[in-house]
Amino acid sequence: MADVAERAGVSTSTVSRTLRGLSTVSPEVRARVEKAARELNFAVSRQAASLVTGRTGTVAVMVPTLNSWFMGSALSSLAPLLRAAGMQLNVYEIPDLTERTAFFEHLPARRNADALLVFSFDLTDEETARLDDLGMPVIYVSQHVDGRPSVYVDDVAGALHGTRHLLNLGHRRIAFVQTVGASGFSFSSNERLLGYQQALTEAGVPLDDDLVVSTLVGSKRAATESLGTLLSLREPPTAIFAEQDEVAVALIWNLRKTQIPVPERISVLGFDDQPLADWFDLSTVAQSPSDMGRQAGELALKLIDSAADHERHIVLPTHVIPRETTAPVAQARDAEDNT
Repeated sequence: MADVAERAGVSTSTVSRTLRGLSTVSPEVRARVEKAARELNFAVSRQAASLVTGRTGTVAVMVPTLNSWFMGSALSSLAPLLRAAGMQLNVYEIPDLTERTAFFEHLPARRNADALLVFSFDLTDEETARLDDLGMPVIYVSQHVDGRPSVYVDDVAGALHGTRHLLNLGHRRIAFVQTVGASGFSFSSNERLLGYQQALTEAGVPLDDDLVVSTLVGSKRAATESLGTLLSLREPPTAIFAEQDEVAVALIWNLRKTQIPVPERISVLGFDDQPLADWFDLSTVAQSPSDMGRQAGELALKLIDSAADHERHIVLPTHVIPRETTAPVAQARDAEDNT
């Protein structure tokens, strides 16, 4: 380490802080130290460093699945951020009850990470308490958790603005399609339903439970059944707000298959702004999981260096993106055509 310090023109303590990934080193100095270390083939032992500093140089992530656009986008921005800070990323995928029970029984992150990011989990009070006892920063991502640091989008505001978009097009029979997945995550789903209901109440439109249906994520048959339920109502909806873009696209496919034109007879709005939304010209409420992953990573690095902001909440915005699947309500257009 002394040789690296001499070549880089800094102190050994600066070399130590740089190679441990601390944020107190300027980018210019970090680049000089890393260059000197490469030239001297110097590699820091994380195991040895952890004995001295009590740190592992690792941030752990707990996710219900890796097979989703949201998780992929979030982790794709988180990993480079941590690498730039000299940190490693360790992912714990917990797709089912067996894996979940094992994780909370053994808490492997306790000895193997300096911070834990919890993505999109409905945790029990007991599980949350177990994570509180880890002795490291625990940041909740894509959900608000009282008294703990959280990074999430304002799902209520996003759904409210999305529903207003449909209301402003003259729609009053607006359905809402919730999603149910294997992970059982309900925070965003409940918040988006609340925003939808708030917008209708604000506009003086009575809430109708028959217009709220559920479907399984990734199931074409479930989407078909949900659509069938809505189309069999005595007064079917003129617009459908789907909680996720994937569901919205499945609904559009089914509507067009049954010769119901979109948006001429039924408008469809999604939520997420996944790449497929652009391909299908889907109107949607956009969120940015990339920004969420980056903000969560930056917060984790701050909390590793300092206990400050341990109750900080970072709320990211959403944006309505109007495309070709939403249009004025059919009756209003027909009346205009007849005048």
